[in-house]
Amino acid sequence: MGAMSSHLETLDTALSSIHASPPLLALLHSLHTQALTEPAYISSDAQPASAALDRFVALEPDKCAFVYLLLRATRARFVVEAGTSFGLSTIYLALAVGQNVGSGSGPQVGKVIATENEPTKALRAREHWAKAGEEISKWIELREGDLRETLKADLPEQIDFLLLDIWATLALPTLKLVQPRLKIGATIVADNITSAATDYADLLAYMQDPKNGFRCTTAPYAGGLYVAVYVGQS
Repeated sequence: MGAMSSHLETLDTALSSIHASPPLLALLHSLHTQALTEPAYISSDAQPASAALDRFVALEPDKCAFVYLLLRATRARFVVEAGTSFGLSTIYLALAVGQNVGSGSGPQVGKVIATENEPTKALRAREHWAKAGEEISKWIELREGDLRETLKADLPEQIDFLLLDIWATLALPTLKLVQPRLKIGATIVADNITSAATDYADLLAYMQDPKNGFRCTTAPYAGGLYVAVYVGQS
């Protein structure tokens, strides 16, 4: 209960760092409040996937704000999200991508490729994006089904950012699918890397091996937020 109260208390602070319209900020506040008042859940082998079907399983507000600012700082325009759930974090990704495209001098293109295996969750995500409006929805391409199949083809030539907020055993297979398209300097973020460290053991071993081209750190958010930069394979 204490952790939930703490996150609720920091919600307004987190949203204050987001540049968005008042209606969108109100929607984010509402969605976060719903997410923070549901039972806690960590995507690991310790809990069955079915336990999460009716839950947001969303990044907390401070993590969402951090990810949004990372995308704005790096001017990311092509993003892959592994684990969309009800689409809350996707709103932040799409907001940042749209703003990066609008503020750039290059081609006015960008995309968030969101992935979700559960049809009921995909439906809820689409509903939330529709409420968010075209400034969000037009940047999102939702790929429904097993991401080990849906991410096999038709990825952007260069991917700027990968968010891994998914069943832990799928994190490394997802990274390996996306890695050939990661640009040098691309950022990878994985949630709950500390609280689910055992389940992420293969991902950690791979990313911490210098020959695979990543430089990594753990940001001290709840559960641990893994942040890596792709510097290229030697």
